[in-house]
Amino acid sequence: MNALARYQPVLLSVLRIVAAYLFLLHGTAKLFGVPHVEMFDGLQLFSLYGLAGVLELVGGLLLLLGLFTRPVAFVLSGQMAAAYFIGHAASAPLFPLLNRGEAAVLFCFVFLYLAAAGGGAWALDNKRHSDA
Repeated sequence: MNALARYQPVLLSVLRIVAAYLFLLHGTAKLFGVPHVEMFDGLQLFSLYGLAGVLELVGGLLLLLGLFTRPVAFVLSGQMAAAYFIGHAASAPLFPLLNRGEAAVLFCFVFLYLAAAGGGAWALDNKRHSDA
């Protein structure tokens, strides 16, 4: 047995929390300008970027809490796949390093893993299911 195996549920939660926080920052940057990213100045709420910002904010917050982890992570994985193909793949589809799509690809697969594995030991989903 792997010596780290006993930490797997906790490390799964750490992965979820860190990924959710980083993702949440994309939403706050788009919707509230915090942190300020010049590219998002003048963003329209009813646009693809606005929709992405709402998904990043709400989905990121839900993932941070570990609430509805599997369905939220699945939706966000799809969002990141779409973001990659819409915003990055046209210039160099097989080279995310060149088309600046690394974050979208990484978020896509981290979220896909969370959709399959769940939220880990520190997810509110665990509390929700134990009360049922």
